[in-house]
Amino acid sequence: MEIWKLTPAVKSTIWGGEKLIEDFGFRPERPGDNIAEAWMLSGHKAGPAYIRNGGYTGMTLNEALRIAGRKLLGTHCEGIEGFPILIKFIDACDKLSIQVHPGDEYARRVENENGKTEAWYILEAKPGAELIYGVNRQMPREEFAEDIRKNRIMDDVNRVKVKAGDVVFIPSGMLHAIGAGIFLAEVQQSSNTTYRVYDYDRRDRSGNPRELHVEKATDVVDLTVPSVDFSPKGAPVSVGDAMKTLLTDCRFFSMTAVTVNGEYEDAAGEESFVSLLALEGGGAIFWDGGLMSVKKGDSVFIPAGFGAYRVAGEDLKLLETRI
Repeated sequence: MEIWKLTPAVKSTIWGGEKLIEDFGFRPERPGDNIAEAWMLSGHKAGPAYIRNGGYTGMTLNEALRIAGRKLLGTHCEGIEGFPILIKFIDACDKLSIQVHPGDEYARRVENENGKTEAWYILEAKPGAELIYGVNRQMPREEFAEDIRKNRIMDDVNRVKVKAGDVVFIPSGMLHAIGAGIFLAEVQQSSNTTYRVYDYDRRDRSGNPRELHVEKATDVVDLTVPSVDFSPKGAPVSVGDAMKTLLTDCRFFSMTAVTVNGEYEDAAGEESFVSLLALEGGGAIFWDGGLMSVKKGDSVFIPAGFGAYRVAGEDLKLLETRI
């Protein structure tokens, strides 16, 4: 059984920046493009991650799993179609469109893929940076749809300022948008279904207005005014020479921030694989018979049932995700 280091799929958009090129060394698909998103752990057909070491080098995660078996995902993934989650870096140089994602039942019936619940871990935020998080008042669905058509949706949104360290949980149905000047890590269900409700009258590369999805967004949106608490779910816990903080969890995934100054021991049990995404610093992962260096921007997949491993580093910051 192997630990895999992954090469991400990268995406350019009209709102993306240069951070993932300049600070992380990722290469855009075309010279001169930005990198808005890097899909660091992905089995999605729209942007699979590739294995860069070991016996499955050059294969996508799904290709390797077809050979090695889905048991590497763990028992918590039984009954989930395809790869269970998608982990991204997102560099929002400009604000993203206002959007909403469907839940599983609607997405599978209408889009033939999973729904999308997601969470954001804010890594950097310029002063005054803000998110759109839900609606600011309850309203009938008909009024919501009419406000989209009449370009009045900005009057209905809940704007919240954010800072580095905030954790934003976004269940399916929550209206949301990332604001300009924010760099974050996102963990989500493996889905690429987005219903856009407003995009600031921007045009795509061909000069066309970006499509809005009025009817579908109105079908799935939750028009309950949300409570706002972007603090981590858990308190910091010492594990060896590391501090672990549970950021958020749900039935689809759990996210934990790990800061290492020295070393700590952990394990991948039969129930879930472990994803380690290096946010800062460097170090190494050790196991019986092997080791792997880890630096900022590395994405590591440890299969379910792998057993014990040890992580060492100085000022090494990781995002640990399990199912």
